[in-house]
Amino acid sequence: MTLNCIIIDDEPLAADLLASYAKKTLFLNLIGVFNSAVEGVKAIRENRVDLIFLDIQMPELSGLEFAKILPKETKIIFTTAFSQYAIDGYKANAIDYLMKPISYDDFLDASNRALDWFQTTHQAENASTDRFIFVKSEYKLVKIMFDDILYIEGVKDYVKIYLNNDHKPIMTLMNMKKIEESLPKPEFMRIHRSYIVHMKKIDGIDRFRVVIGDAVLPISDSYKTILQDYLDGHTL
Repeated sequence: MTLNCIIIDDEPLAADLLASYAKKTLFLNLIGVFNSAVEGVKAIRENRVDLIFLDIQMPELSGLEFAKILPKETKIIFTTAFSQYAIDGYKANAIDYLMKPISYDDFLDASNRALDWFQTTHQAENASTDRFIFVKSEYKLVKIMFDDILYIEGVKDYVKIYLNNDHKPIMTLMNMKKIEESLPKPEFMRIHRSYIVHMKKIDGIDRFRVVIGDAVLPISDSYKTILQDYLDGHTL
């Protein structure tokens, strides 16, 4: 995957340094370098921009102000010399926050984090369209249709995928976060640190435990509100 990126920094030397970093990073396609957020607006309107390396403290329009008008699909890595902006940067849904002077190692780490985000999002979108995923199990790839999944259980570094009419779950080396990101929402919902359920397969809620066939699955406090909101929308 290649990410189209731009750099916005009112310090020409800082902007040039980031540009040199971007040009030697294989998965980045640098389409513009700008010395103000106002200049960057045109580039975003005329191109698909996936990622912006964005200085926070700039005249006319600050990076934090500019972040508020960006398309949702455009992600940000903030760059600044002032650490007090870190919290505000993350409130703006930035992927990362780089403190100047910025080394190439730090630049590459942040860029890889952005790449991981786009790849995960892309995989989830494809999976949602295709209605299936492949997982590695017992030295082979197993195709699993979403409609066949009852629920998923996390067990240490593995997940168990329980299917319709199959007494033996499919076990694969994967963490819960990764498989959760690959499943369409809200069709699949996390109800516990160790459980993801297929909402269409729920037979009932008993004492605020999810019942799917013979399985009775706990709901942890941290997921109760999200689940209750879903249930309220499907309760007469």
